[in-house]
Amino acid sequence: MTGPRKGVRYHGDQALAPGVLDFAVNVRAASPPQWLRDRLVSRLDELGSYPRRADEEHAIAAIAERHGRGPDEVLLLAGAAEGFAMLPRLNPRRAAVFAPGFTEPEAVLAEAGVPIDHVVLPPPFTLDGARPPRVPADADLVVVGNPTNPTGVLHARERLLALQGLGRIVVVDEAFMDAVPGEPESVASVRLPGLVVLRSLTKTWALAGLRAGYAVGDPEVLRRLARGRAHWPLGTLQLEALAACNTPEAVGYAARDAQRLVETRRQQADALRGLGLSVTEGIAPFLLVTVPNADLMRKHLEVKNISVRRCDTFVGLDEDCLRVSVRPEWPELVQAMKEIL
Repeated sequence: MTGPRKGVRYHGDQALAPGVLDFAVNVRAASPPQWLRDRLVSRLDELGSYPRRADEEHAIAAIAERHGRGPDEVLLLAGAAEGFAMLPRLNPRRAAVFAPGFTEPEAVLAEAGVPIDHVVLPPPFTLDGARPPRVPADADLVVVGNPTNPTGVLHARERLLALQGLGRIVVVDEAFMDAVPGEPESVASVRLPGLVVLRSLTKTWALAGLRAGYAVGDPEVLRRLARGRAHWPLGTLQLEALAACNTPEAVGYAARDAQRLVETRRQQADALRGLGLSVTEGIAPFLLVTVPNADLMRKHLEVKNISVRRCDTFVGLDEDCLRVSVRPEWPELVQAMKEIL
């Protein structure tokens, strides 16, 4: 593939307009919890000063302790998406990108002229041990999401680790892993040559406007990713958020929220199936729904001031699929969809 594919840079926030009921974006709340807001506000008077090295070290230490890592195995990021933007610095000869999946790694690699193979997983979108995915032998970079956006499928860690190969870098996007109770399939604490895991604070903590995330993994790969980076790559508030959201107390808060999400997701999925729609079984803060004439449905919902995420921009999906966020307001979505089904 030469150059970015049409639609590869489309993201759910582009479906939003003022005043709409948002089922298009995966940020789980309208704003951060009060205790996190208070911590961020407490640092506002320091914005006249450059970010402090001590704050960076504090954030790294919190993440390292959370995942049983050393400080050299942590790279702070201005959002997990920055980790994808760094991938061309690895100078891969060929990349294998699992699909359907988050399109940003494909976009940045294609823009950099890296040859890309899409490893398309057909429904139910799982890494099936009986039918292992065909990753090109010469692919020295593999990118896969877990749980995957937009299918919500959670892959078994042994299947992910089986993607490793001599001289190969495997990047696992765990942006939604903290929405999984217990995080049983996470590889964020696994030490293997070439393995890197990306994490995001954006979704669980409602920090999309702040941009905060991190990578953990092979120290040499992290050094290569960070090479040539600007000085002060993260601001004071980003560093504060990274430290705050990786304490044991915050991890416990997120774990309880993940448990609450399970029941809301079950109710929303059951209601959508009650309309005769096919819903992919997943474990994420969103659902993949197959809808007859999804484009018409999306336009109908727009009239009702409800936004959903189109999915024809994902490799392996078509215009019959929509991604809808899991929200307590789901009865309004279901009622609006029912009107034209």
